[in-house]
Formats: sequence, structure tokens, C-alpha cells
Amino acid sequence: MRILLTNDDGVYAAGLRALHKELAAIGEVTVIAPALEQSGVGHSITLLDPLIVKTVDDVDGSQLGLSVEGSPADCVKLAVYELLDRPPDLIVSGINHGANAGINVLYSGTVAAAIEGAFFEITSIAVSLEFGEHFDFPGAARHARRVIETILAHTPRAGSLFNVNIPSAARGEPKGIKVVPMGVGRHGEGFERRRDPRGRTYYWMTYAPPYRLEGEESDVISLADGYITVTPLQFDMTRHGQLDEVRSWDWPPLHRG
Repeated sequence: MRILLTNDDGVYAAGLRALHKELAAIGEVTVIAPALEQSGVGHSITLLDPLIVKTVDDVDGSQLGLSVEGSPADCVKLAVYELLDRPPDLIVSGINHGANAGINVLYSGTVAAAIEGAFFEITSIAVSLEFGEHFDFPGAARHARRVIETILAHTPRAGSLFNVNIPSAARGEPKGIKVVPMGVGRHGEGFERRRDPRGRTYYWMTYAPPYRLEGEESDVISLADGYITVTPLQFDMTRHGQLDEVRSWDWPPLHRG
């Protein structure tokens, strides 16, 4: 199996290296990741600047992979069109430094890289580790590998897309794995108002991830309960159930001239 590994924390990120080590046991891994951290860039792509690609060495002097001066989606697009001799069988994005659960999925560069892979009808999996005082990336990578192996064992159809979140080591060993929907509530967002030395007002975004929530089961709640979460995603944003209703509306005729 040929695996493309990318992320949004940058090619030198500890989460990517830990996952690379685990994935190497199940396939041939090629790393093509952003040169710099790209957290929160969502599904942005580079249109007006060149994409510079460089070789990156691992700590032992061997070649780790390639860095791209662009976004996570750029990395996947460039990999499939130009940098690989043929498309990979699997694309994995991560391990992200912080959970990508709930509405954060929409902002996540980690998830966007997986979505880009799904555009190419390649099974793609985003993996994130909940924020904690200490990131246990080797442990998270071992859990991620088992989840990925289970997904592959069920031969998902081409273009399948999954979002995986692993709880922080501070919660103890994961209680299990839950397949749950993406939460859509807003939690812990805000802005802190400050003044700079010249008296100008500015705002700094704040976010406090929820430690425990109540409500319908979702990735946010199950993760807070200490479970690894797996969420099948889709990038078709059409609200198909409303198409017929909207078609029936009294749309005005358009006149030329």
C-alpha cells in the first residue's frame, strides 16, 4: 500500500513524525507537508504565488519527504498531480496538535487535506490529538494506526473520508472507539480585548476546549468522555432534502433587455 502523509502543523511537526513511524509498518509512506504551520487555514489553496518544494531530512539523516511552501490542500493537490508517479492508495493527514471536532472541522487544515484527497477519490483520513499539557504523540500514533487498519479492513469505497480524534493523555487510556456525528454547537470561543502601547484597541481570539459537555452524542462530547472518535464525512454541502422545496418557490421570470 502506498500512503501519502501530510498535515497542517508543518513537515517538522512531532505528530507527523510519530504517525510516519506507525504507518511505515503497514505501507510505503511518502511525506509531503507544508513547510510552515498552517493551522486554521481551512481549505485554502495558493493561486497567486509559486509553490516551492524542498527535500527534508529526518533526524537520522535519511530523507523524510518533501516540504511545500503552501497550504495542506496545496500539498495533496501537488502530490497527486506532479510529485508522485501515481496516486497513493491512502492519504492520512496528521497527527494534528489539538482536536478537530465539532465546527472546528470546518476551519481545519488537517481535515481540508483529507477532503482534498477525497476529491481525487482516494480514501482519506484526518487524525488529531486533543490538546493537553503534554502531547503523547507516540501513543496517539499507535491508536491511530489501529483505527486506520480497521477502516482499511472494511474496504471503504474510493473517496471515503474519515475524521479521527484521540483524547488527551490527561484523560487516561482511551475508553474505546465511538463512531459519532460531528457536533455543531459553539463552545469556548471568544475574543479578549486589549490595548497596544500606542493606545489602539486590538482583539486576540481565545478558545477553551470543553472538558465535559452534556447533550446528544457527538465527536465533541465523546472525546470529552475519553473516547477515540471516528466520524465519516462528506464534502457535498448540498442540502438535498430541500432541493424540491426550493424548486417549488415562485421564482420571478428574467427578462432580457
